[in-house]
Amino acid sequence: MASEDLATQLTALVVDDNMMNRKIHQTILKNAGVKNHGVGNGKEAVDIHCYGQSFDLIFMDMDMPIMNGIEATKKLRSMGICSKIVGVSSRYIEEEIQEFMEAGLDDYQVKPLTNAKLSSILQKINPNFTYK
Repeated sequence: MASEDLATQLTALVVDDNMMNRKIHQTILKNAGVKNHGVGNGKEAVDIHCYGQSFDLIFMDMDMPIMNGIEATKKLRSMGICSKIVGVSSRYIEEEIQEFMEAGLDDYQVKPLTNAKLSSILQKINPNFTYK
């Protein structure tokens, strides 16, 4: 399978209450050929899965109103959601990152998401992936 085919087939959900961050992350994903959708908080992420949507990747902010990233990640995992969940936050204190990871994250990246960080994440899914 060509690396472009993998990215084209992948779908991602961007969960961030900051519209600018959400749009930047969605643009980076789109430029990599990853279909994506954005929501503004953890509850919306849980709800979209309850309505039957599914995603290969979920990029989850930690600090959001209504339902934060830790609560949302725990809820998604308890619902049996097996998507790769990547925490994307400005937090850098080890204990806070550890708490987020223990909620059920597969990976953690400090904001902002960049082409290099996305490429690294996608290479973990497919070692042959190269950023377009």
